[in-house]
Amino acid sequence: VQLQASGGGLVQPGGSLRLSCVASGFTLDYYAVGWFRQAPGKEREGVSCISSNEGFTYYSDSVKGRFTISRDNAKNTVYLQMNRLKPEDTAVYYCVADTRFHKVVAGTEVDYWGQGTLVTVSS
Repeated sequence: VQLQASGGGLVQPGGSLRLSCVASGFTLDYYAVGWFRQAPGKEREGVSCISSNEGFTYYSDSVKGRFTISRDNAKNTVYLQMNRLKPEDTAVYYCVADTRFHKVVAGTEVDYWGQGTLVTVSS
């Protein structure tokens, strides 16, 4: 039973990446899912999250208008489309899941916390 984030890599400023968060061993349908990131020497930051029924989404001010979160329950996967990337987006990105949306927003006491994927934005 785990969450696995993937899709990170090296991209130039202004470029795009799509991260995937895949659940194995359980069904994501009833879970809210969120993305967090942590850059070296910085605190963890909540980036975006989506409710189980896609009725609610959240974006931090730093990514609003550039990132889009979506889910495909048939594939047990949540995506984070990242456009117009900036050097300050460089970080390890993690996905989390919990049946309670407010816990995913806060990133505390969540049911599942996946391994991260590194995103590096550099020329």
